[in-house]
Amino acid sequence: MTTLGAVLRPQLAPERFRSVARTADDAGLEELWLWEDCFLEGGISTGAAVLAWTERVRVGIGLLPVPLRNVAVTAMEAASLHRMFPGRAILGVGHGVQDWMGQVGARAESPVTLLREYLTALRALLSGERVTTEGRYVRLDDVALDWPPHGPVEVLAGAMGPRTVRLTGEAADGTVLTATTSPEGVRRARGLIAEGRAAAGRSADAHRVVVYLLAATGSGARERVRAELAAEGVTRQADVGVAGDAAAVAEAVQRLADAGADSVILQPTADEPDPEGFVRFAAEAVRPLVP
Repeated sequence: MTTLGAVLRPQLAPERFRSVARTADDAGLEELWLWEDCFLEGGISTGAAVLAWTERVRVGIGLLPVPLRNVAVTAMEAASLHRMFPGRAILGVGHGVQDWMGQVGARAESPVTLLREYLTALRALLSGERVTTEGRYVRLDDVALDWPPHGPVEVLAGAMGPRTVRLTGEAADGTVLTATTSPEGVRRARGLIAEGRAAAGRSADAHRVVVYLLAATGSGARERVRAELAAEGVTRQADVGVAGDAAAVAEAVQRLADAGADSVILQPTADEPDPEGFVRFAAEAVRPLVP
């Protein structure tokens, strides 16, 4: 079964999060995802708050930019979330937007090297291992968590370029793809992920693919989707974004699922006029139409 979720976008003021989160939980939404975009809201702080305000919905943080965070700090915070809210926290990490990383003096010369080292260390720490490593970017000396998660946890990684997508298969437990990814893009990503898994001897491991789907419904939906895609430089690519009723959105979700997505997360436009209504629409109108 395809997992369906929605994004609680950081363009919404932090004081609005509680209402949307509670609506998502009450409506039975499976997953609610948050972003740590510069310079809007912090991923761990908002993720912890949403988990505390809700009882059932799984909360994804996708993504935490790794140049901003020492891997030991990320491991401590992730472990705390997993122990306080067992089975409900999902952690994703990624390169971060390079211009933003440059603004804060954290831009890495080799983002792929940094992400590889980071994923290796983070997964080891969250597995309860004691880690010593001297990499180009990640350096740990006899570090172990006093309060590791009680059991195995997923660490997902965001990816766009082929080298990074292949790396997620090699070093992460899942891959997060952006809303500019078409069904054909998902198929290509699946192939690259398989290459990475094979190279790392992980072909038998489960690997979840999460894809964001830009979606809008109601008055002005088509114009809002078109404007947001244009702002992302997408003007003519087919099968990216969807505007319409629940049936139209469910059909777009199914195309991504057929291409290899395990989870499709509906991403409202930044100017979505009714965030509570959007998560309710995802849970109550679209979910019943998605196998």
